[in-house]
Amino acid sequence: MKRADVIELFTRLRELDPHPTTELLYTSPFELLVAVVLSAQATDVGVNKATRKLYPVANTPQAILDLGEDGLKRYISTIGLFNAKAKNVIALCGQLLDRHGGEVPRSREALEALPGVGRKTANVVLNTAFGEPTIAVDTHIFRVANRTGLAPGKDVRTVEDKLLKVIPAEFRQDAHHWLILHGRYVCKARKPDCPHCVIRDLCRYMDKTPTE
Repeated sequence: MKRADVIELFTRLRELDPHPTTELLYTSPFELLVAVVLSAQATDVGVNKATRKLYPVANTPQAILDLGEDGLKRYISTIGLFNAKAKNVIALCGQLLDRHGGEVPRSREALEALPGVGRKTANVVLNTAFGEPTIAVDTHIFRVANRTGLAPGKDVRTVEDKLLKVIPAEFRQDAHHWLILHGRYVCKARKPDCPHCVIRDLCRYMDKTPTE
């Protein structure tokens, strides 16, 4: 995609949503970190339903440790893979207390060393909690980047590196959320809503859904 088209693409997405953010509910970096860990292979809606009950009871590393693994499971049992996630969150809380004074670290290396935290989760926390211009490539961003021709690639790391290279600095901070929301609500996997897409004319996707 030409640079002028990339600028136009993000200008239009910004006009639609000047201040995009995550749909996960949180009030602190720790709440966001736990929510993102819980959101793997789960919906934000489902995670929010669980954390609405969990966080009023336990929203610090020590409070969740005090619940214990079985106690935590009672709050997150509606989320997929909750057994493994409970184990990771308990271990994560222990590490935060032992190594970081109970605070969420601001470095990628320290975040990725936490149980249940991979590159994508670290990118979300760095971007959303700490204002870093990172891009967490999930299935939505991967799809949008490839379909549109913005940053095509065969794997998520290739797409992430290309996005960071082609997105102008002025858009980089919010690009993560614009692309996720566009993929979630417009450029959907099974039936993209091309007729109502604001970047339809810039997109290189060959199988656009027709205007009704």
